[in-house]
Amino acid sequence: MPAHWSRTTLVLAVAAVLTAGAAVPATAATPTPKSPVAVGFGGAVASIDADATAIGTQVLRDGGNAVDAAVAVAAALGVTDPFSAGVGGGGFFVYYDAKTHRVHTLDGRETAPKTADENLFVENGKPLAFADAVTSGLSVGVPGTPATWAEALRKWGTRSLAKSLRPAENLARTGFVVDQTFQTQIANNAARFSAFPATRSLYLPGGAPPAPGTVFKNPDLAATYAQLERSGVDALYRGPIGADIARTVQKPPVDPASTLNARPGNLTTGDLAAYRAIERDPTHARYEGLDVYGMPAPSSGGLTVGEALNILENFDLKHASKADYLQYFLESTRFAFADRNRWIGDPAFVDVPARELLGQRFADSRACLISKDKAATSPVAPADPRHPAACAAGSVAAPTPYEGENTTHLTVADKWGNVVAYTLTIEQEGGSGIVVPGRGFLLNNELTDFSFTPVTPGVPDPNLPGPGKRPRSSMAPTIVLDHGRPFFATGSPGGASIITTVLQVILGRLDRGLSLENAIAAPRASQRNSAAAQVEQAFLDQPETAELQARGQGFSTAPAEIGAATGVERLRDGRWLAAAEPVRRGQGAAQVVWPARW
Repeated sequence: MPAHWSRTTLVLAVAAVLTAGAAVPATAATPTPKSPVAVGFGGAVASIDADATAIGTQVLRDGGNAVDAAVAVAAALGVTDPFSAGVGGGGFFVYYDAKTHRVHTLDGRETAPKTADENLFVENGKPLAFADAVTSGLSVGVPGTPATWAEALRKWGTRSLAKSLRPAENLARTGFVVDQTFQTQIANNAARFSAFPATRSLYLPGGAPPAPGTVFKNPDLAATYAQLERSGVDALYRGPIGADIARTVQKPPVDPASTLNARPGNLTTGDLAAYRAIERDPTHARYEGLDVYGMPAPSSGGLTVGEALNILENFDLKHASKADYLQYFLESTRFAFADRNRWIGDPAFVDVPARELLGQRFADSRACLISKDKAATSPVAPADPRHPAACAAGSVAAPTPYEGENTTHLTVADKWGNVVAYTLTIEQEGGSGIVVPGRGFLLNNELTDFSFTPVTPGVPDPNLPGPGKRPRSSMAPTIVLDHGRPFFATGSPGGASIITTVLQVILGRLDRGLSLENAIAAPRASQRNSAAAQVEQAFLDQPETAELQARGQGFSTAPAEIGAATGVERLRDGRWLAAAEPVRRGQGAAQVVWPARW
């Protein structure tokens, strides 16, 4: 038996021989067990999926490092969590090098075609409805995920791309056990999935989503991984996989019987060949004597989390009542999001004042606008970080546009102390809805993260489309160091709510006396410069909610869940703790190489 096979994979491999590709009843396949918390030695992995986590843990057990394991986990998530991430998407990779004590980042964000301009989503003089843009070739950016995998392995890994992808190839070929989340995600998208024959045949066999407990196989994706193993990522960026992507985007393969108007895009093989994953300097904020590193622009994650932390340095959250703590947390992100919306975009196109946004002087000028007793009225206006004026609010409001929420995050640490926090996505749940025929993966709809038109008329918008431009993101993979050594790392899916989720996990761990697993499990709230913060029902059920509402805080309970975070922490005795969601998205999966509790 290959060493990287999990128990599920072994059982399914036998079942595959016996059934020749038919769906296997639940009684014939045992799902890989899930646990949201694990503690021990040798390294740790946390993701949303048990098979992916098991694959990453086996890589560590076989001597691979955190980068090798992270790529293997990400590739496996392309099989088991394909509606959130995969070969057709992009993401942001943050890496701590234990030898140098330095943090590095890779920007694997998708790019717009070279023909794109600021009117990419304008039709007949008006912006397209979001629903009309989502399921189209127009929304597809050049995928960055394969380039990220190859570049991360080249710079910091110890294994080849082929060896790192092989476990995911085997998983796609032999199959995995469908859970309720997988079925529900297909059901949520059945109408648009059914419009594309390749998507329909893969995810709606017989006209319905596969049932929980049956085995799902994706032989086309297995073949795609095998081709990447043989030929490297040039097979996608300069080869036949890329040619298939360009053809699919330019002429979306809609069923002739469908009424869906899937607008074509202009992505070309030249756009694919020009793509590069870019190493960038991480964002850095100091909070309570710790170093918090994150992802820079075009992600707004590291800058916005950092600004909010700097704002909160003005308040004693450790000793605040819970209601006061929540008030300060909600207000910090209200103001930080106003500044995010005005200033952050692709730094190749926009002069992003990153250093100034993370300046304590600027944060102090925003903190003095926050009242413990009264919520500000959103949308609040941004301020100029280059010319901070104490307690001076701006004049023109900066609301937050919609951003797709279906992403995935994995966190890995190895026995040498290297750490990876990696967030990747295809944007909307199910991305564009378009499976590349014969390739087995969904294409992203990441370009809808651009502003279709300026969010605030008359005010420059840093996030309008442009040729080769990367849309702004909220992904916030984060690593926290204590005197140059790993303390913990975390990240989450959730669109723009990623920023507030990551901030809430950090504050829960550092200020509110919560363990990492309890900080991840805590009820969530997401204030993004709107009249009503998105909150989970459990947040509303807290006794402090009425007090917050009396202070002017507004709350909305849509969606039902916010995020699906994971994290790892280095304990004082040298063990690693891996933590994932105990409930959200059907529970996450945490694992360590050598479990050890006492």
